[in-house]
Amino acid sequence: MSRLLPLLLLAPLAGCADPVAGWPAKPGLKVVASFPPLACFAANVGGGDVTVRSAMTHAGPHDFDPTAEDMQRVRGADLFVLNGLGLDDRAAKKLKDGSRNGKLKLIDLGVKLDPKLLHEGECHHDHASGEPHEHGKDPHVWLGPGLAVKLVEGMRDEFAAADPAHADAYTARAGEYVGTLNALLADGRAMLAGKADRRIVTSHESLEYFAAAFGLSVSDVIMTTPGREPTSKELAALVDSCVRNKVRVIAIEPQYAGGATARRIVEELARKGVADPAVVEIDPLETARESDLVPGWYEAKMRDNLKKLAEALK
Repeated sequence: MSRLLPLLLLAPLAGCADPVAGWPAKPGLKVVASFPPLACFAANVGGGDVTVRSAMTHAGPHDFDPTAEDMQRVRGADLFVLNGLGLDDRAAKKLKDGSRNGKLKLIDLGVKLDPKLLHEGECHHDHASGEPHEHGKDPHVWLGPGLAVKLVEGMRDEFAAADPAHADAYTARAGEYVGTLNALLADGRAMLAGKADRRIVTSHESLEYFAAAFGLSVSDVIMTTPGREPTSKELAALVDSCVRNKVRVIAIEPQYAGGATARRIVEELARKGVADPAVVEIDPLETARESDLVPGWYEAKMRDNLKKLAEALK
């Protein structure tokens, strides 16, 4: 279990070096992470040598549109770590440009990942047009503990390069947290071992890495575009797909209002003879309350997801 050290986030403090940006007058790297999982990883690697804040909290990377206040809060930071892979790249650049922080270094963790480990991303292009296009890669890499390890190791190297005096400490803390993530992976697999259900339907294409890490697969998605509910025709096709593939568990996300649609799917599945269809809430960890963001947050949320899933699957 990771140590629950306090993680400084966003609240302006008395005696700050920069009262507008809200950074404390203390030595060490000042790091902005684009959204909560990355902030949690950075806090575990940085420990007391780094001050961390999350650029996003109540709005996730699919919906975040930086305000002038958000840009001001990036002022004074040394590093900005982002997920990349097309998820938060534009928001990160907009925050940097708007902050007028010339020293800020953007660290794209996605480019550090082996492309062979990545899944194909969402595609909303009309294939019938025949126009050439790229699908890109699924950016939700933090939900696979094995890939989360790679993100942590990327932060370790960047923190050490920016602050060589504490390189050994970053390496030690990263090693400890990698052990925590590996234990999470092993425990999650054990929790789901022996389950006959190995396929689920999800709200949108966010849980591929999560499912793959724990020996599951995503059979279909409710929303091909995050936030857009399916049409009646799409819903009927989804129900037929669930019946055909013997899928009985529908995973919804707290960030999107998909509960009513999921319940309709469950009702239709029951009507078509699927035994005990169920809805389970799985949090993709894209948002968090500022007060909840401690270094143990990611592990606790992932374990809660696994517990709920283990209870729903048979």
